[in-house]
Amino acid sequence: MSQHRALIVVDVQPTFCEGGALPVAGGDRTAQAVADYAAAHRDRYALVVTTQDWHVDPGEHFSSDPDFVDTWPAHGVAGTAEAELHPALAALNPDAQVRKGEFAAAYSGFEGVAPDGRSLAAVLVDADIDAVDVVGIAESHCVKATALDAVAEGLTTRVLTDLTVPVTPEAGAAARLELAAAGVELLDSSTLA
Repeated sequence: MSQHRALIVVDVQPTFCEGGALPVAGGDRTAQAVADYAAAHRDRYALVVTTQDWHVDPGEHFSSDPDFVDTWPAHGVAGTAEAELHPALAALNPDAQVRKGEFAAAYSGFEGVAPDGRSLAAVLVDADIDAVDVVGIAESHCVKATALDAVAEGLTTRVLTDLTVPVTPEAGAAARLELAAAGVELLDSSTLA
């Protein structure tokens, strides 16, 4: 049975790249790699969806003295240039965009909504999606949370490990163990037929 697959591009935003408010080393490189992959392989996907941190007032998620576990420096502030999609994705033309975290912490794209108010789950159901590839920033946080929620939604889920980057190598290794244990397939995009 052929699967109806979506590409979910998680939080590829300047706020999480070099020079941003909450930078991940390798963020810009990952943004370009995602853009190149999506341009070359758009025909593999019935749907391409982006997620963005889009914080208005997320309460205790922001802190002037962050612990980098539950609290963070201000980032992904709604309406700012660094909350927009990364410039590398200018030609992506996603089928749907989901923004999350306006008034609360939100790691998973499944916590977000499209401009028409639909949840990511509803966007995927409406397009008859039954499988997803998850890419983006950061592997150890929002990519992991999105992939775990995709599995919980009953979707066949893969994380393309060369198209994501963790906050630290240790956090990435821990995330991959958790993802694999949940049934997420981890693979390099170059191995896809």
